[in-house]
Amino acid sequence: VQLVESGGGLVQPGGSLRLSCTASGFTISSYGMSWYRQAPGKEREWVATISFTGWSTNYADSLKGRFTISRHNTQNTVYLQMNSLKPEDTAVYYCYCNGLGYWGQGTQVTVSS
Repeated sequence: VQLVESGGGLVQPGGSLRLSCTASGFTISSYGMSWYRQAPGKEREWVATISFTGWSTNYADSLKGRFTISRHNTQNTVYLQMNSLKPEDTAVYYCYCNGLGYWGQGTQVTVSS
């Protein structure tokens, strides 16, 4: 059973990145899925959640309008589209399966000029 994030990297302020989280060993279609992030020296914080159908999404207030969570159940993948990135978005981003309590290993996002 595994969640594997990808798509992180170095991006300039104002740029965009799309993170992916692909599950193996189980299917995500029955579960809500979330993204979290942890910046250096800070606690892990919730970013966004999507319902198992994909019909309902919720975001941290500070990220509304810039981040979009989506899912493709047949591909067993959840996405996080991040636009207008700021240096304070620098963090390790983690995928989480709400119903099973599984975490991915994280992917580093660095926003810097």
